[in-house]
Amino acid sequence: MNHINRLFAAAVLAWATTGSAVGASPTDSIPQSADTVIAPAQVPAAFPLTLSASVGARILMLRMGDSVVATYSVSVGADQHPTPTGTFTIKKLIWNPRWVPPNQPWARGKTAKEPGDPDNPMQTVKIFFKEPDYYIHGTPAVASLGEAASKGCLRMHPEEVAAVAKWVMEHGGQPKPPSWFERIRRLARREHIVHLANPVTLTIDL
Repeated sequence: MNHINRLFAAAVLAWATTGSAVGASPTDSIPQSADTVIAPAQVPAAFPLTLSASVGARILMLRMGDSVVATYSVSVGADQHPTPTGTFTIKKLIWNPRWVPPNQPWARGKTAKEPGDPDNPMQTVKIFFKEPDYYIHGTPAVASLGEAASKGCLRMHPEEVAAVAKWVMEHGGQPKPPSWFERIRRLARREHIVHLANPVTLTIDL
């Protein structure tokens, strides 16, 4: 990621800790008795957020209307585990996700990793785009960014995927104030599920 985009990502992260989300109540917080947050009905933004990814360039772009507002380096699927292409709809995110080994030959002998485990290959948040197996998610293997190294998901730097997830929530009808994200960080060993009222489009090209 170039210097400008890193500054942009930093600005988004600063917004999450010091600013306020559009349309969010100052007293909004995660419910004490439930892990799942159901989104209220929201009016779509005049310039809707969309995401696009290039497998060949190994980048993810955030777009507002026709304008690209951020570009991030990602890992894409290795040759034997290609990232699916096409147009997908993001409806759900999980913060602090648990990792369960899939029923695949490459996962034999691996054990589940709980939220907050440093050995969890799925860090910070996973953004579902082709359920049940494909997500945008944070990775501890940041050296692999820009490579074809995943099992088909789009891997991102943990801080950068958090910035993307906040934008997706903001424009997907589920804005939250800084206190919500601070609580997420404090409860790092607990999953938090968010359903969007206004699904966000992701297009993946070769």
